[in-house]
Amino acid sequence: MHTEQATQVLDVRDADGKPFDHIDDALDALSASERLLLVNAFEPVPLYDVLERRGFEYETEQVAADEWHVAIESV
Repeated sequence: MHTEQATQVLDVRDADGKPFDHIDDALDALSASERLLLVNAFEPVPLYDVLERRGFEYETEQVAADEWHVAIESV
């Protein structure tokens, strides 16, 4: 992961509707010079295949019992 990239933060813990819709919109809007920090209440394992298919790298960290951070960027 490249730390010099600008980071957009998306917290979907209290999102209205399906969190994936918000995540998908954020990924579509992400430029090559940005990364997305996804904050979620659980580890979003189903998202990993989607990210890989779309050409993103990610790193996941559990920061609390009910808080996960996933740093996402283009390959």
